[in-house]
Amino acid sequence: MALLEFKSMISSDPLGALSSWNDSTHFCEWHGVSCSRRQVGGRVAALRLSSQMLYGSISPHIGNLSFLKELDLTNNSFIEGIPLEIGHLHRLQYLQLTNNSLRGEIPSNISGCSALAEFSAANNKLVGQLPWQIGGLNKLRVLFVTKNDLTGSIPPSFGNLSSLQILRAGENHFSGSTVLDPLSRLKRLQFLDLVLNNLTGEIPASFFNLSSLTDVYFSYNQLHGNLPRNLGISLPNLRTLDVAYNRFTGTVPPSLSNASSLVVLQLPSNNFTGTMPSMESSRNLMWLSIFNNSLGSGQANDLSFLCSLTNASSLQWLLIHYNNFGGSLPKQVANLSTGLEVLSLKGNRLSGGIPGEIQNLVSLQWLDATYNNFSGTIPPAIGKLQALQQLQLSYNSISGSIPSSIGNLTKLLGLYLSNNHLQGGIPAGIENCRNLMTLDISYNNLSGVIPSQIMSISSLSRLLNLSYNHFAGAIPVEVGSLTNLEDLDLSHNALSEEIPDSLGSCVAMEELHLQGNLLQGTIPSSIQSLKGIRILDVSSNNLSGQIPKFLEDIKELQLLNMSYNDFEDEVPLGGVFKNASIILLDGNRKLCGGLAELQLPSCSFRQHKKVLSHKLKIVISTISSLGFLTCIASCLLIFWIKKKGKPDTIPADDFQLQVSYHSLHKATDGFATTNLIGVGSFGSVYKGVLDMNEHSTTIAVKVFNLQRRGASKSFMAECAALKNIRHRNLVKVLTACSGVDHQGNDFKALVYEFLVNGSLEDWLHPVQSGDEPPRSLNFIQRLNISIDVAYAMNYLHHQCGTPIVHCDLKPSNVLLDEDLVGHVGDFGLARFLPSVADSSSTCEASSSIGIKGTVGYAPPEYGMGHEVSVQGDVYSYGVHLLEMFTGRKPTDEAFQEGFTIHRFVRTAISEKLVTELLDPVLFSTSSKVATKTSSPKAEEILISILEIGVACSSDIPQERISMNEVVTRLVSSRKSFLDQSTRRRREVR
Repeated sequence: MALLEFKSMISSDPLGALSSWNDSTHFCEWHGVSCSRRQVGGRVAALRLSSQMLYGSISPHIGNLSFLKELDLTNNSFIEGIPLEIGHLHRLQYLQLTNNSLRGEIPSNISGCSALAEFSAANNKLVGQLPWQIGGLNKLRVLFVTKNDLTGSIPPSFGNLSSLQILRAGENHFSGSTVLDPLSRLKRLQFLDLVLNNLTGEIPASFFNLSSLTDVYFSYNQLHGNLPRNLGISLPNLRTLDVAYNRFTGTVPPSLSNASSLVVLQLPSNNFTGTMPSMESSRNLMWLSIFNNSLGSGQANDLSFLCSLTNASSLQWLLIHYNNFGGSLPKQVANLSTGLEVLSLKGNRLSGGIPGEIQNLVSLQWLDATYNNFSGTIPPAIGKLQALQQLQLSYNSISGSIPSSIGNLTKLLGLYLSNNHLQGGIPAGIENCRNLMTLDISYNNLSGVIPSQIMSISSLSRLLNLSYNHFAGAIPVEVGSLTNLEDLDLSHNALSEEIPDSLGSCVAMEELHLQGNLLQGTIPSSIQSLKGIRILDVSSNNLSGQIPKFLEDIKELQLLNMSYNDFEDEVPLGGVFKNASIILLDGNRKLCGGLAELQLPSCSFRQHKKVLSHKLKIVISTISSLGFLTCIASCLLIFWIKKKGKPDTIPADDFQLQVSYHSLHKATDGFATTNLIGVGSFGSVYKGVLDMNEHSTTIAVKVFNLQRRGASKSFMAECAALKNIRHRNLVKVLTACSGVDHQGNDFKALVYEFLVNGSLEDWLHPVQSGDEPPRSLNFIQRLNISIDVAYAMNYLHHQCGTPIVHCDLKPSNVLLDEDLVGHVGDFGLARFLPSVADSSSTCEASSSIGIKGTVGYAPPEYGMGHEVSVQGDVYSYGVHLLEMFTGRKPTDEAFQEGFTIHRFVRTAISEKLVTELLDPVLFSTSSKVATKTSSPKAEEILISILEIGVACSSDIPQERISMNEVVTRLVSSRKSFLDQSTRRRREVR
């Protein structure tokens, strides 16, 4: 009866955890129920229902299970409060309520659970003070109340918890200077966590006599005073000491050199002074963080303690930045642990060169030596740090050239070399850094032309800063490849010629700095595509022409600097030009009009002179044009005569390159099964090597099975869709072939650019083959691919003239190139919309193929006979996005009887169980920056991404958002994630 009453207060059970709770089976056989066999008929001894996505309240009838020893409800969504009847469970030993939404106070009669050994209620919404009655639980070993809203102090009665070994009470609102007094009497206490509270005062001396202590966490409080000099002796079992972000003063206890069990030492952001003691006995040390103090004297040998760390063979993080350390970096740093991942020396007074021996730190992922006095050159040996993701050497006195070995750092995400004395050019090998998101080499003496290779690094998304150097020549037209780049700064160089039109392809750009160069010509019209740009600075160049009116329509502009050029005519009055405080137009003597605050002359006089000049030009140009038109007419006549004899061709022949069945047969070794790389609805895809234009090219050949109904029309539809569209995130079709094979049968095929990393489906749901581990994608890679696909769909829907509906978007139709950039393919079901203006309208098919997508990805309205629409593609994209981050296919066996992946994710978001539904692979990949999702901010970003998928996959078409909004929101989420990762790194440093 008590169990059924418990079930009656559960309002949501999406996983069916309680479906077995009925009369057909004995209650001891119910899911989550364990019984004691000592009593006749069995008595409930344990109720284990963790991670079942249950939503509801804990029934007071739980108190009737008088033989209950264990109650585990962790990782659910229980609300209301902890019922008072819990105090009736005298045999209860384990009460586990962590990760729910429980409110109210901890009931004082919990002291009735006299056998209680573990009480965990972390990550809830509990308020009030800890009941003093808990001090009577003399068998309590574990108390876990982290991440609540508890207040007050630790009751004095807690000093009676003689069995207590673990107390985790961090991230609450405990306050006062007496919190630690009762805890100093707990002789068995091993683990104490009080981080992120409001503790004040000094730590009582008696606390450091608790020789049983192994882990102490006091960070983010307001504690002050000195740490005792004998701390390393009085706490012989100490493994973790974390007092970061407090107000401690004095020296670091020299006795820490005796702390042989020490694993983590966290002392940052205090006021420690003096020298850092030797750590020669700390052989197990993994994490040493002493940044943001006043350690060191600014003299030589300040870093001698690093030599003692060579004994710490497990050292992974060494953070000593923002201190007063002087001298040079000892060569013994090369003898530190080969497992060292982070070395941060930033903001000290270090000098000398960077030793080439640093190449021995083969696991190093983060090297930050900015804001020091390092000199000499960048050692070429640094290219052997194959795991390096961040290299930060800015604000030093480093000279010489950038070593070509930088190109060996293929995992590099950020390269910061600004504010040094570097010379020469940018090494071409840098294009091998295919994961690079930020490149800042500003404020140096670099020269030469900007190599086009640097613009081929498609991963550049945060910053490309080449400012304050001596680069000359034109801005490479390849800059248009940086479609994800947010900030481009080429200012204060000697760049000339015109601003390339291709800049308009950088649709994610928010800041564009081109000032202080020798650029000529007009502002290209393609700039109007940069809808999200906030800062546009083209000042101090030789630009001319009128100020484009399209700048009025860029609503995000916060600063427009066009000063000191040769612009002319009237200044616009709309958009950004309404606010004189954010536009700079000084030094353009031919401008007129605009806001009165700009103090420009009236346009009336200049307009009169311009009209007279214009009339004269018309007369001259008319006379010259007559001869030119005569010449053009003659050329057109000759061309028409030659063209007249050519036969009509199928749409596929509109592709420039023509191939025959014979050449494709040869390229694929006779369409050998060894070259078969995929089978679809209307045919098979083969890998081949085709001789094209005197060189060989690897291709993918889609051969249509013309015996299959609809295959021929699918071929025509795909030809029609692909021949006139171009986008970096669409699979590139090279040509088409329509003819007969060697037996005289009809033959139709499409030839695509071969993408080496195959389909997204193979990465999301890999099949184990041999001894090689399955391929996987980390968080940021999945997000980047999702944005790539969104860009492609937004292009099809809104940017390619006649809108195109793909009709079959799914992971198997997304292919990945060598840089894991996503390309949408397979347009065999594509349809054209008749109107650009109405995205909600249905469309007539470009072919009469009856299939409208794939089960699970096709929207529900297609199953009811509705015509295809762009909202249908949006639905497919939403399902695709949810699959990307949950790792579950929409056809998963868990999704039955109306319970879809959309409802699964929507329920998890509403019940704050996001981390429970994520693909476990996200937490096992090697990229720490991409996979850490433990912070509230990171979880917020994850939720925002999943909410986009939920909004796209609504059952009602009118409720779905557009792909334009999808792109905007996803790019914003990526920016927030990368900013948050950077901030986290900075906080750690």
